[in-house]
Amino acid sequence: MSANHGLLCPEAPIQRTQYPYVTGTSVVAIKYKDGILMVSDLGGSYGSTLRYKSVERIKAIGKHSLLGASGEISDFQELLRNLDELILYDNMWDDGNALGPKEIHSYLTRVMYNRRNKFNPLWNSLVLGGVKNGQKYLGTVNMIGVTFEDDHVTTGFGNHLARPILRDEWHENLTFVEGVKLLEKCMRVLLYRDRSAVNKLQIAKITEEGVTISQPYSLKTFWNYSAFENPTSGAEGSW
Repeated sequence: MSANHGLLCPEAPIQRTQYPYVTGTSVVAIKYKDGILMVSDLGGSYGSTLRYKSVERIKAIGKHSLLGASGEISDFQELLRNLDELILYDNMWDDGNALGPKEIHSYLTRVMYNRRNKFNPLWNSLVLGGVKNGQKYLGTVNMIGVTFEDDHVTTGFGNHLARPILRDEWHENLTFVEGVKLLEKCMRVLLYRDRSAVNKLQIAKITEEGVTISQPYSLKTFWNYSAFENPTSGAEGSW
């Protein structure tokens, strides 16, 4: 190889996750009376193939925060490594204080927007919830750094199918049981309509007492609706 090969044939630009490979679908989260509830399924799609069915996409971050992610699984794992380093650095100060959900969310917005500006985004939509000093916090940020806070947030298909349900039925005094039923209703609708969803869920809650993430479980479903049995009935055209 000639010495000037690098000048004649420059290296190709880095293209890691310029297109997502293994992805997870919707995350849904709400505030309830005592804290935050978050749910996602455990599916991981390789392109359009539902390849993996045990991908956990909800993780505890430090003492006060809970993170859920849609999108590229490897990018989510990279984010978790970065967050582990951040939490470790914060703990090393040993000053009796710990990063809260507002600080973690702010950090994530800067990371996502920074990577977007480098044209090498982390291909995720993130939901960050938590409780600190009695204050509930729930926010989201997407792969280009668009961020907001709300009483209920969703990612993926949940923005189209679950958010209308939450707008109609959510209220600030939801009990834990009512909150779980509302999230399960959202996930059932997503299971019926989102091809990337699987009937294997995890629900997580965070309160002042700490984080609890459930074991995976399945929802009861009903597939004998007439619209499911004959989906093209009444449709126009040759289909």
